[in-house]
Amino acid sequence: MSTTYPLRAEWAKFTTLRSLWTTPLLAVALSAGITAAAQFAYGSTDTSLTEDPMEGLYYGLNFGQVAVACLGILLIGQEYASGTLATSLAAVPDRLRFYRGKLLLGAGLGLVVGLLTVGGQLAATAASVGLDLSAPGSLRALAAGVLYHPLLLVLCLSLTTVLRSQTAALGLLSPMLFLGTTVLSAIPGVREAAQFLPDRAGLYALRLHDDPGVHYGHGTGLVLMAAWTAVAVLAGLRTLRRRDA
Repeated sequence: MSTTYPLRAEWAKFTTLRSLWTTPLLAVALSAGITAAAQFAYGSTDTSLTEDPMEGLYYGLNFGQVAVACLGILLIGQEYASGTLATSLAAVPDRLRFYRGKLLLGAGLGLVVGLLTVGGQLAATAASVGLDLSAPGSLRALAAGVLYHPLLLVLCLSLTTVLRSQTAALGLLSPMLFLGTTVLSAIPGVREAAQFLPDRAGLYALRLHDDPGVHYGHGTGLVLMAAWTAVAVLAGLRTLRRRDA
């Protein structure tokens, strides 16, 4: 059996479940909308939004990324929560193909969300404080902003597979992403280790200016996040193969 059938099945689930297809819309609205609100309200007066232009451009991502993470969790977590995973695996007995369908859908959705989000944030910034992409690293930061979304979504989908519980994933991953890693990064001593967490590394790739406290380059940050995601994908596959539905 090819990957086409599992992917079609996953797409059918996504388009028929309101909790799934509305979440990426929420992610784009939060990221682009909050960036627009912040730039129009404070972009001309708050230097923290303009010293590194990408700080202001990606301001809304601090909120929108939670919806991206929730989408990754829901794509497989709702099957654990509703008890339909066994039925899905009966239809697609090869767990690798089943899992691959989930991953391909998640990566595709994340890429679309990333493109729409970055486009919306660019438009909001251009309309409010103006946009200058001539600074070195600007195109790299924009590309990283797009790729951050599918990496985060697939990471959360895979970790939910490891946890085998939508409730546990929502309870652990969402608050950790929204507040946990930010708090850890502010604690002296812990910050040295926290900078290597996947979301911290990925977000650093979105910046233009160097941080002397970060021990890797901007491009390396995205590579680190991709490595975390790859490990999570393999752990999810191992769990799916070894544990009962």
